[in-house]
Amino acid sequence: MATNVHLTPELERFAHECVEGGRYNNVSEVVRASLRLLQDAEDRRRAVAQMLDQAMQEADRDGDVSLETALANMDEIIAASER
Repeated sequence: MATNVHLTPELERFAHECVEGGRYNNVSEVVRASLRLLQDAEDRRRAVAQMLDQAMQEADRDGDVSLETALANMDEIIAASER
């Protein structure tokens, strides 16, 4: 499957610099590597959004705790573990 990609002059220059640097054989490899990074970033973004959604559902279901209370609870747990 052939896909044409139009890059800004700055991105095209950068892609060619990557090839000239020897890490990539051609601009297509640079674009593929870039898309893999974007895919990874999107996967992480989706995972964080899902965790936030789960946390909000949990807070709605079980109630929430203020930051001060959470920090105090953590201090108590740490102090108990040190005894």
